[in-house]
Amino acid sequence: MWKKIRILILLIILLIVAVNAYRDQNQNWSKPIIVLLHPINADGLPTTQQYIQQLSAQDLNGAREYLEKAAQQYRGQPTYFYFNLGRELQVLPPKVPEQDSLIDTVLWSLKFRFYAWKQRQSSDPSANVTLFLNYYDPVQTKQLKHSTALQKGRIGSINLFASKQQTEQNKIVLVHELLHAFGASDKYDLATGQPIYPLGYAFPDQQPLFPQTKAELMAGHIPLSQTTSKMPESLNQTLINEITAIELGWK
Repeated sequence: MWKKIRILILLIILLIVAVNAYRDQNQNWSKPIIVLLHPINADGLPTTQQYIQQLSAQDLNGAREYLEKAAQQYRGQPTYFYFNLGRELQVLPPKVPEQDSLIDTVLWSLKFRFYAWKQRQSSDPSANVTLFLNYYDPVQTKQLKHSTALQKGRIGSINLFASKQQTEQNKIVLVHELLHAFGASDKYDLATGQPIYPLGYAFPDQQPLFPQTKAELMAGHIPLSQTTSKMPESLNQTLINEITAIELGWK
């Protein structure tokens, strides 16, 4: 009996997702891109709450300029990005499954889309993408879980540090996941975390190849050798390469 009820619930969720959460994957980059950001106090700490209260959309001006410059470079015409800081939410998105099995991934995807639909209110501004920003105090949480974003539904669950010292790294993670929502793929080895050559290199034709001076944004690391790399300190140490631009429809 419980199994039948569970199946029925999943079917209802799937129906709601199909009706309410599907968005056209063919993005018109000539129109403004509006990104709605919902901050969440993910660890429930007062320090995290204080950080959230001082957040401003202006904090992401650097990310907006980065995206507009990259889009202009490949498209040859302007694309405008706008980040809107939305309501703080009290309910966390469903956790990404630890095991990368197909059924767990599918179930999580359905739960996440249902969560996004349930959190939406009529007073929320319209947006092309909705990102749920899960903030953690770095004093208590030393390492963040993997962030993720879905192209169908254009939603993302992003884990960030509630610290001004982590502002630049937070921007890298946020823009990386934002581009996932528009179809860009990861370009690093899932087993090692190392950028994949040549897909995940900023300058794949550089001679000598190492060390690279920038990270390809969707690879997330600056290659120093075939087996070593380092995290970029800011978006200025990253770029969007031609392969990612093609995935996004910028070329």
